[in-house]
Amino acid sequence: MLSLLYQEGPSTKGIFRRSGSAKTFKELKEKLDSGTEVDLACESIFVTASLFKDFLRNIPGSILSSQLCDKWVSVLDQGNNEEKIKSIQRLIEQLPRANVVLLRYIFGVLHGIEMRSEENQMNAFNLAVCIAPSLLWPPVSSTPDIESEFIKKISSLVQFLIENCCRIFGDEITSLFGEI
Repeated sequence: MLSLLYQEGPSTKGIFRRSGSAKTFKELKEKLDSGTEVDLACESIFVTASLFKDFLRNIPGSILSSQLCDKWVSVLDQGNNEEKIKSIQRLIEQLPRANVVLLRYIFGVLHGIEMRSEENQMNAFNLAVCIAPSLLWPPVSSTPDIESEFIKKISSLVQFLIENCCRIFGDEITSLFGEI
């Protein structure tokens, strides 16, 4: 999925914002969940993007770890950008290795899409609004007002991560997918 999103996302207007066919999404999700081989290249990139967000939402405790939720939310309240980046790197070090590897690829894709935002209309802010709720959620449910405020904070954090991903994850993030 990430490979397809890396290839097609930068040239797709509204990637992650528009939904694919609900019927196709449901059928493909059932096939993937049952272990059936699926050729996503034959499907709409919007369905693939929806499947990917669904995959992220189903990671137990979230990819950024709900246990670290308060720390993630408070990162942007810290000093200058350098201090924020250092805090983010320290939080990333506390995540399981599999989460870190996946995060690097996710932000490699998001960076590639953001670099062509003139074409796809998905700048860092727009991408963050679409993807942030799939990356982190609070460990306990809350009121709609608190949840809305939380999503705003996480979206700002994800926007910061996208805009600074090369400094956070390293410059090689731009070449993780090689020459596809």
